[in-house]
Amino acid sequence: MAEITLLAIAESREGFEFVYQGGAPICRTCAFRHACLTLDPGRRYAVTKIRPVTHPCALQETDAHVVEVKPVARPLVVDARSAVVGSSVEVGRYACRRLDCPNWSVCAGPSLPVNQRYRIERVDDELAECRIGRTLKRVDAV
Repeated sequence: MAEITLLAIAESREGFEFVYQGGAPICRTCAFRHACLTLDPGRRYAVTKIRPVTHPCALQETDAHVVEVKPVARPLVVDARSAVVGSSVEVGRYACRRLDCPNWSVCAGPSLPVNQRYRIERVDDELAECRIGRTLKRVDAV
């Protein structure tokens, strides 16, 4: 069964990618919240199909299409010992203040959820640079 949600008509096109941020306070009283608020906050999704159904969206203040979506792999860094294709890892933000690090955005940046499980799909052969001395590898995970 496909995962569905509602997206504003302007965003409703196949291939459109977004990071689901969760529901806003106005969504709590929406009649369509059970169709819209079904995704995992912090996870990246891509639209795979637009259904011919629209509903009003109080948050977007426009109509929204019902769309089918699938999770999209995102780059992350994980402990090198956990970096195995097919494995499931829990990823959170590392405690790091080295904003000059090339991996900071996928390691400790604000776009990462606090704790979320991912399935590793690809692992880089090289170790990822870490300016606080951790042994990490870059991966793509869903």
